[in-house]
Amino acid sequence: MTTDRIITRRDGAVGYLTFNNPERHNAMSLEMWRDGATAIREFCDAGDVRVVVLTGAGEKAFVAGADISRFGEERNSADAVAEYGAAVADFQQTLTVAPMPTIAKIGGYAIGGGLAIALCCDIRIASDDSRFAVPAAKLGLGYAATGIERLMQIVGPSFAMEIFYTARQFDAAEALTMGLVNRVVPRADLSSCCDDYVARIAGNAPLTIKAVKTAVQENLKAPSDRDTALCEAQVAACFASQDYIEGRTAFAEKRKPVFTGT
Repeated sequence: MTTDRIITRRDGAVGYLTFNNPERHNAMSLEMWRDGATAIREFCDAGDVRVVVLTGAGEKAFVAGADISRFGEERNSADAVAEYGAAVADFQQTLTVAPMPTIAKIGGYAIGGGLAIALCCDIRIASDDSRFAVPAAKLGLGYAATGIERLMQIVGPSFAMEIFYTARQFDAAEALTMGLVNRVVPRADLSSCCDDYVARIAGNAPLTIKAVKTAVQENLKAPSDRDTALCEAQVAACFASQDYIEGRTAFAEKRKPVFTGT
Protein backbone atom coordinates (compact mmCIF):
# COMPACT_ATOMS: atom_id res chain seq x y z
CA MET A 1 0.00 0.00 0.00
CA THR A 2 1.17 3.53 -0.79
CA THR A 3 -1.37 5.27 1.45
CA ASP A 4 -3.15 4.67 4.75
CA ARG A 5 -6.37 5.75 3.08
CA ILE A 6 -7.18 2.13 2.20
CA ILE A 7 -7.45 -0.21 5.17
CA THR A 8 -7.87 -3.97 4.83
CA ARG A 9 -8.33 -6.79 7.30
CA ARG A 10 -9.30 -10.44 7.37
CA ASP A 11 -11.74 -12.14 9.70
CA GLY A 12 -11.61 -15.80 8.80
CA ALA A 13 -12.99 -16.20 5.28
CA VAL A 14 -14.19 -12.58 5.10
CA GLY A 15 -12.16 -9.68 3.73
CA TYR A 16 -12.90 -6.08 4.68
CA LEU A 17 -11.84 -2.98 2.75
CA THR A 18 -12.39 0.44 4.31
CA PHE A 19 -12.08 3.74 2.44
CA ASN A 20 -10.33 5.85 5.05
CA ASN A 21 -10.59 9.53 4.21
CA PRO A 22 -13.38 10.61 6.58
CA GLU A 23 -12.40 14.28 6.72
CA ARG A 24 -13.31 14.44 3.01
CA HIS A 25 -16.22 12.01 3.22
CA ASN A 26 -13.91 9.22 1.97
CA ALA A 27 -13.39 10.95 -1.38
CA MET A 28 -11.02 8.97 -3.59
CA SER A 29 -7.48 10.04 -4.51
CA LEU A 30 -5.33 8.47 -7.20
CA GLU A 31 -3.47 6.45 -4.56
CA MET A 32 -6.74 5.19 -3.13
CA TRP A 33 -7.91 3.94 -6.53
CA ARG A 34 -4.61 2.15 -7.05
CA ASP A 35 -4.34 0.71 -3.55
CA GLY A 36 -7.99 -0.32 -3.64
CA ALA A 37 -7.35 -2.38 -6.76
CA THR A 38 -4.29 -3.94 -5.12
CA ALA A 39 -6.32 -4.82 -2.04
CA ILE A 40 -9.06 -6.52 -4.06
CA ARG A 41 -6.47 -8.51 -6.01
CA GLU A 42 -4.87 -9.66 -2.78
CA PHE A 43 -8.23 -10.90 -1.53
CA CYS A 44 -8.74 -12.73 -4.83
CA ASP A 45 -5.24 -14.25 -4.79
CA ALA A 46 -5.61 -15.49 -1.22
CA GLY A 47 -7.87 -18.27 -2.47
CA ASP A 48 -9.79 -18.68 0.79
CA VAL A 49 -11.70 -15.39 0.96
CA ARG A 50 -15.40 -16.15 0.52
CA VAL A 51 -16.87 -12.65 0.86
CA VAL A 52 -15.50 -9.11 0.63
CA VAL A 53 -17.18 -6.16 2.35
CA LEU A 54 -16.45 -2.57 1.29
CA THR A 55 -17.31 0.34 3.56
CA GLY A 56 -16.35 3.90 4.42
CA ALA A 57 -14.69 5.19 7.58
CA GLY A 58 -16.72 7.42 9.87
CA GLU A 59 -20.45 8.04 9.96
CA LYS A 60 -20.90 10.48 7.08
CA ALA A 61 -20.17 8.60 3.89
CA PHE A 62 -19.45 5.42 2.01
CA VAL A 63 -17.51 7.33 -0.66
CA ALA A 64 -18.44 10.85 -1.77
CA GLY A 65 -16.81 10.70 -5.19
CA ALA A 66 -13.34 11.79 -6.22
CA ASP A 67 -11.15 14.01 -4.05
CA ILE A 68 -11.40 17.21 -6.07
CA SER A 69 -8.83 18.89 -3.83
CA ARG A 70 -6.22 16.59 -5.37
CA PHE A 71 -7.08 17.31 -9.00
CA GLY A 72 -4.50 20.09 -9.26
CA GLU A 73 -1.71 17.57 -8.81
CA GLU A 74 -3.37 14.40 -10.05
CA ARG A 75 -5.18 15.63 -13.17
CA ASN A 76 -3.11 18.61 -14.32
CA SER A 77 -2.35 17.41 -17.86
CA ALA A 78 -3.82 15.19 -20.57
CA ASP A 79 -1.43 12.40 -19.60
CA ALA A 80 -2.30 12.76 -15.93
CA VAL A 81 -6.02 12.67 -16.69
CA ALA A 82 -5.53 9.49 -18.72
CA GLU A 83 -3.46 7.94 -15.93
CA TYR A 84 -6.13 8.79 -13.37
CA GLY A 85 -8.89 7.40 -15.56
CA ALA A 86 -6.95 4.17 -16.08
CA ALA A 87 -6.57 3.74 -12.30
CA VAL A 88 -10.32 4.23 -11.77
CA ALA A 89 -11.17 1.77 -14.55
CA ASP A 90 -8.71 -0.79 -13.19
CA PHE A 91 -10.21 -0.60 -9.70
CA GLN A 92 -13.77 -0.90 -10.97
CA GLN A 93 -12.98 -3.80 -13.29
CA THR A 94 -11.01 -5.64 -10.61
CA LEU A 95 -13.91 -5.30 -8.18
CA THR A 96 -16.55 -6.25 -10.74
CA VAL A 97 -14.87 -9.49 -11.83
CA ALA A 98 -13.75 -10.63 -8.37
CA PRO A 99 -14.80 -14.29 -8.13
CA MET A 100 -16.21 -14.04 -4.61
CA PRO A 101 -19.36 -12.13 -3.56
CA THR A 102 -18.83 -8.47 -2.74
CA ILE A 103 -21.02 -6.32 -0.48
CA ALA A 104 -21.14 -2.53 -0.32
CA LYS A 105 -21.98 -1.49 3.24
CA ILE A 106 -23.28 2.03 2.67
CA GLY A 107 -23.67 4.49 5.52
CA GLY A 108 -24.21 8.06 4.38
CA TYR A 109 -23.18 9.52 1.04
CA ALA A 110 -22.50 7.42 -2.06
CA ILE A 111 -21.95 10.10 -4.67
CA GLY A 112 -20.49 10.01 -8.18
CA GLY A 113 -17.50 7.70 -8.16
CA GLY A 114 -18.61 6.41 -4.77
CA LEU A 115 -21.90 5.25 -6.24
CA ALA A 116 -19.96 3.70 -9.12
CA ILE A 117 -17.93 1.68 -6.59
CA ALA A 118 -21.12 0.47 -4.93
CA LEU A 119 -22.54 -0.52 -8.32
CA CYS A 120 -19.48 -2.70 -8.95
CA CYS A 121 -20.40 -4.74 -5.87
CA ASP A 122 -22.83 -7.65 -6.02
CA ILE A 123 -25.02 -6.54 -3.11
CA ARG A 124 -25.66 -3.07 -1.67
CA ILE A 125 -26.95 -2.67 1.88
CA ALA A 126 -27.62 0.91 2.95
CA SER A 127 -28.53 2.76 6.12
CA ASP A 128 -31.78 4.68 6.05
CA ASP A 129 -29.92 8.01 6.15
CA SER A 130 -27.85 7.28 3.04
CA ARG A 131 -27.91 9.56 0.01
CA PHE A 132 -27.11 8.78 -3.62
CA ALA A 133 -26.33 10.94 -6.65
CA VAL A 134 -24.40 11.27 -9.89
CA PRO A 135 -23.79 15.04 -10.18
CA ALA A 136 -22.06 14.96 -13.58
CA ALA A 137 -24.65 17.23 -15.22
CA LYS A 138 -24.04 19.89 -12.54
CA LEU A 139 -20.33 19.87 -13.36
CA GLY A 140 -20.44 19.62 -17.14
CA LEU A 141 -18.66 16.26 -17.07
CA GLY A 142 -18.88 13.59 -19.73
CA TYR A 143 -19.64 10.15 -18.34
CA ALA A 144 -18.21 6.96 -19.83
CA ALA A 145 -20.72 4.70 -21.54
CA THR A 146 -19.47 1.73 -19.52
CA GLY A 147 -20.38 3.49 -16.29
CA ILE A 148 -23.84 4.31 -17.59
CA GLU A 149 -24.26 0.72 -18.78
CA ARG A 150 -23.62 -0.67 -15.30
CA LEU A 151 -26.22 1.66 -13.80
CA MET A 152 -28.71 0.74 -16.53
CA GLN A 153 -28.21 -2.96 -15.84
CA ILE A 154 -29.17 -2.42 -12.22
CA VAL A 155 -31.96 0.18 -12.31
CA GLY A 156 -33.03 0.15 -15.97
CA PRO A 157 -32.73 2.92 -18.59
CA SER A 158 -35.50 5.21 -17.32
CA PHE A 159 -34.21 5.46 -13.75
CA ALA A 160 -30.64 5.74 -15.07
CA MET A 161 -31.68 8.74 -17.13
CA GLU A 162 -33.53 10.28 -14.19
CA ILE A 163 -30.42 9.94 -12.01
CA PHE A 164 -28.20 11.57 -14.64
CA TYR A 165 -30.65 14.14 -15.98
CA THR A 166 -31.64 15.59 -12.60
CA ALA A 167 -28.22 15.18 -10.92
CA ARG A 168 -30.10 15.42 -7.62
CA GLN A 169 -29.59 13.43 -4.45
CA PHE A 170 -31.90 10.47 -3.89
CA ASP A 171 -32.65 9.23 -0.41
CA ALA A 172 -32.43 5.60 0.66
CA ALA A 173 -36.14 4.91 0.18
CA GLU A 174 -35.98 6.17 -3.41
CA ALA A 175 -32.83 4.14 -4.02
CA LEU A 176 -34.62 1.02 -2.80
CA THR A 177 -37.61 1.70 -5.06
CA MET A 178 -35.29 2.02 -8.07
CA GLY A 179 -33.42 -1.17 -7.20
CA LEU A 180 -30.25 0.83 -6.70
CA VAL A 181 -29.75 -0.93 -3.34
CA ASN A 182 -30.82 -4.36 -2.14
CA ARG A 183 -31.75 -3.46 1.42
CA VAL A 184 -32.29 -0.36 3.55
CA VAL A 185 -32.03 -0.70 7.32
CA PRO A 186 -31.91 1.71 10.26
CA ARG A 187 -28.42 3.11 10.78
CA ALA A 188 -28.15 1.28 14.11
CA ASP A 189 -28.82 -2.04 12.36
CA LEU A 190 -26.46 -1.61 9.40
CA SER A 191 -23.52 -3.55 10.83
CA SER A 192 -25.62 -6.40 12.21
CA CYS A 193 -27.52 -6.73 8.92
CA CYS A 194 -24.29 -6.87 6.92
CA ASP A 195 -22.80 -9.34 9.41
CA ASP A 196 -25.83 -11.59 8.95
CA TYR A 197 -25.48 -11.52 5.15
CA VAL A 198 -21.75 -12.19 5.39
CA ALA A 199 -22.27 -15.16 7.69
CA ARG A 200 -24.96 -16.64 5.46
CA ILE A 201 -22.89 -16.26 2.29
CA ALA A 202 -19.62 -17.42 3.85
CA GLY A 203 -21.36 -20.51 5.21
CA ASN A 204 -22.71 -21.58 1.80
CA ALA A 205 -20.91 -23.63 -0.84
CA PRO A 206 -18.20 -21.45 -2.45
CA LEU A 207 -18.19 -23.33 -5.76
CA THR A 208 -21.95 -22.89 -6.14
CA ILE A 209 -21.70 -19.17 -5.44
CA LYS A 210 -18.77 -18.79 -7.84
CA ALA A 211 -20.73 -20.56 -10.58
CA VAL A 212 -23.74 -18.30 -10.02
CA LYS A 213 -21.63 -15.13 -10.10
CA THR A 214 -19.96 -16.27 -13.32
CA ALA A 215 -23.32 -17.05 -14.91
CA VAL A 216 -24.71 -13.63 -13.97
CA GLN A 217 -21.66 -11.86 -15.38
CA GLU A 218 -21.81 -13.85 -18.60
CA ASN A 219 -25.55 -13.33 -18.99
CA LEU A 220 -25.03 -9.57 -18.83
CA LYS A 221 -22.94 -9.79 -21.99
CA ALA A 222 -24.29 -9.96 -25.52
CA PRO A 223 -25.22 -13.58 -26.38
CA SER A 224 -22.37 -13.85 -28.88
CA ASP A 225 -19.83 -12.86 -26.21
CA ARG A 226 -20.94 -15.25 -23.48
CA ASP A 227 -18.58 -18.00 -22.35
CA THR A 228 -21.15 -20.75 -21.94
CA ALA A 229 -18.41 -23.38 -21.74
CA LEU A 230 -17.01 -21.69 -18.64
CA CYS A 231 -20.45 -21.63 -17.01
CA GLU A 232 -21.01 -25.29 -17.80
CA ALA A 233 -17.57 -26.23 -16.46
CA GLN A 234 -18.23 -24.47 -13.17
CA VAL A 235 -21.59 -26.20 -12.79
CA ALA A 236 -19.89 -29.55 -13.47
CA ALA A 237 -17.25 -28.70 -10.86
CA CYS A 238 -20.00 -28.26 -8.28
CA PHE A 239 -21.42 -31.73 -8.92
CA ALA A 240 -17.91 -33.25 -8.85
CA SER A 241 -16.97 -31.58 -5.58
CA GLN A 242 -16.62 -32.85 -2.04
CA ASP A 243 -18.93 -30.00 -1.05
CA TYR A 244 -21.75 -31.59 -3.06
CA ILE A 245 -21.28 -34.80 -1.07
CA GLU A 246 -21.11 -32.80 2.16
CA GLY A 247 -24.28 -30.88 1.29
CA ARG A 248 -26.28 -34.05 0.65
CA THR A 249 -24.86 -35.78 3.72
CA ALA A 250 -25.59 -32.83 5.99
CA PHE A 251 -29.14 -32.63 4.65
CA ALA A 252 -29.71 -36.32 5.36
CA GLU A 253 -28.19 -35.99 8.82
CA LYS A 254 -30.18 -32.82 9.55
CA ARG A 255 -27.09 -30.76 10.41
CA LYS A 256 -25.43 -27.63 9.09
CA PRO A 257 -23.00 -28.42 6.25
CA VAL A 258 -19.32 -27.52 6.49
CA PHE A 259 -18.15 -26.48 3.05
CA THR A 260 -14.48 -26.26 2.10
CA GLY A 261 -14.66 -25.09 -1.52
CA THR A 262 -13.31 -28.40 -2.82
